[in-house]
Amino acid sequence: MKTSIIGFPRVGELRELKFATEKYFRKEITADELEATGYALRKKHWQLLVNQELDFIPSGDFSFFDTTLDTAVSLNLVPKKYQDLHLSPLETYFALARGYQGEAGDVTALAMKKWFNTNYHYMVPEIDDETNLELVGHTLVETFKEAAAAGVKTRPTILGPFTLLKLATYHGEKQAEDFYQAAISAYSQLFTELSEAGCEWLQIDEPALVLDLSQKEIQQFEALYQSLLSEKGTLKILVQTYFGDVRDVYQELIRLPFDGIGLDFVEGRKTRDLIEQYGFPKDKILFAGIVNGKNIWINDYQQSLNLLENLGSVAEVVLNTSCSLLHVPFTLTNETSLTSEVKDYFAFAVEKLAELNDLKKISEDKVASQAIVEKNRALFKKERFTKNERLKQQLEKLTDADFIRLPVLTQRTAIQKEKLKLPLLPTTTIGSFPQTKEVKQNRAKFKRGEISEAEYTVFNQAKIAECVAFQEEIGLDVLVHGEFERNDMVEYFGESLDGYLFTEKAWVQSYGTRCVKPPIIWGDVSRSKPITVAYSTYAQSLTDKPMKGMLTGPVTILNWSFPREDISLRESTLQLALAIQEEVLDLEANGIEIIQIDEAALREKLPLRQSDWHSEYLDWAIPAFRLVHSKVQPTTQIHTHMCYSEFADIIRDIDNMDADVISFEASRSSLTILDALNRIDFQTQVGPGVYDIHSPRVPLVGEIETTIHNILNKLSIEKVWINPDCGLKTRGVPETEASLKNLVLAAKKVRGGV
Repeated sequence: MKTSIIGFPRVGELRELKFATEKYFRKEITADELEATGYALRKKHWQLLVNQELDFIPSGDFSFFDTTLDTAVSLNLVPKKYQDLHLSPLETYFALARGYQGEAGDVTALAMKKWFNTNYHYMVPEIDDETNLELVGHTLVETFKEAAAAGVKTRPTILGPFTLLKLATYHGEKQAEDFYQAAISAYSQLFTELSEAGCEWLQIDEPALVLDLSQKEIQQFEALYQSLLSEKGTLKILVQTYFGDVRDVYQELIRLPFDGIGLDFVEGRKTRDLIEQYGFPKDKILFAGIVNGKNIWINDYQQSLNLLENLGSVAEVVLNTSCSLLHVPFTLTNETSLTSEVKDYFAFAVEKLAELNDLKKISEDKVASQAIVEKNRALFKKERFTKNERLKQQLEKLTDADFIRLPVLTQRTAIQKEKLKLPLLPTTTIGSFPQTKEVKQNRAKFKRGEISEAEYTVFNQAKIAECVAFQEEIGLDVLVHGEFERNDMVEYFGESLDGYLFTEKAWVQSYGTRCVKPPIIWGDVSRSKPITVAYSTYAQSLTDKPMKGMLTGPVTILNWSFPREDISLRESTLQLALAIQEEVLDLEANGIEIIQIDEAALREKLPLRQSDWHSEYLDWAIPAFRLVHSKVQPTTQIHTHMCYSEFADIIRDIDNMDADVISFEASRSSLTILDALNRIDFQTQVGPGVYDIHSPRVPLVGEIETTIHNILNKLSIEKVWINPDCGLKTRGVPETEASLKNLVLAAKKVRGGV
């Protein structure tokens, strides 16, 4: 039996790629030096996979920003406005990813969306009627040759044409099917070049096959690959799916002349049933995704072996991960603060390679490997922690009334308008301000014990005072304290909650150079002390303007943590909701009149199939948010914020969260969310982001004015708030200050013209 992975983390064991790329952005290193870092990382990772005795080693899973963008660029999907900058290929690539503002011109970045049901973000390709889809980049072939020169035989991987064209945004009359023939030609050319280079296998990722597909899309997929696979020659093609099952297209998939089919047995609820019902072709290899690529808990070897035994009777099987290991941290080796007893329960990317190796050895010789199985089983039988009986009783006592806030929204809106006396188009920010080097150093010194808690607090209070003064100076209406004490919007809360574990270097790529360090839900979660009250009340004492209390909501805390697998996601979320509810009520009791409870990741664990949305997720996720704020006074205004995702199809559920104000990241999607709001007569006040904070460019006053007018063309002015797309934590101070000044000026100009 052979082993395989779909992809490997590319940022490096210690985020080497992140730091090198950011140095390039700051012009501290050259493009050649950045390329050299990329090559060194690729070579290091390939050798690591060789040392772990992996049979199918991927290439092409590396990227300086995003592999979807890489595929788009290699197929000439570069809109004219970026080509007209006449920059170098690498500079054009980063202009697509981050926007560009300089001597060559001024362009915004491509739209960015969540990658299926993960916290990874991909760049959305843009296609218009003049787009000439053709193979112009040969990076995949060059990388294959690069690995071969280093003595490593790899299986190149590329995003498939069906998924690429399904995810793209179209400007004009043409749609995906109009570019299928060009895609066939381009991918066929790639087949030829890879074959000539000595490549044996090519992995084509088609994750869109796990979505709800129409009959037309199924027919298009089948026709696309009938033509494409006729051009593969001696090259063996693996079609790889992940994040779910392929129930809509399984029968077509097994009929097509693929050499291998990769299926997800972790999130694919019906994958096993499909094989049992329809069989699996003897002339194809099944790449069975049985090692979880998205969570960090150890694999249950006995369960995996039972599955492999059943599969072995119907197909030749390759042991595989359920998805790319991009979604988990690099290695447990650097986690010195976790005890060995705790680490026994976890497997990061490198450790998952060892799990594949273990399963391979066990399947080949069960007798010789019995000790490995017994050690693994012992961990699953062992009690990890003591359950929280008080919390259990709280959950059991919840009734429907605990999830309903009174009075109703329309009555609260009138009460809050009278209480807060805010102007039309009130201006605010989403919460965080830039985390400068000195802010990070202060936090690091405190964590290392080099300064006292009093010294740490004094520094943060000084930064808060500066932040409040700046906001008052430029004329923002609702202020924030800047969050200088917070490392991460989830980790910060987890550190003050019982039931969490924390890592030191377990970073996971979120987008580009942005990495997050998800905490681990180890046991029952509860709040033992106030978390944000002291800094929020201090900030409020500095101003007469409303100061927002800033919290992270229970669904986002769950979705941006590594969750438990021994209880349901619903139960974990309700535990978190009760903890955050206590914090909300403490803030209110201490005079904070506006409280923002961010649910940035609300959609993240939404099932990819619409038929499962409510029964498996929304029916408990939305009430969990309502539980957090159901007991506050009508005068307390509840805000929430949501990050890049496609919310249009669940917009009614979002309205049912019963917040008073919701802000959306919207600038990269051209405010398309507004049409969805209008379709259902959205009741909640809204703050669509008026400029993109994920780009370093400073929006002009006129540009923001235009955006505000576009918003007011679709929404009543009484419902609209003016704010940036997201928190400002990752931005620099000069660009942040300039952007916010322009935001306030634009809002005042529009307000004055009403």
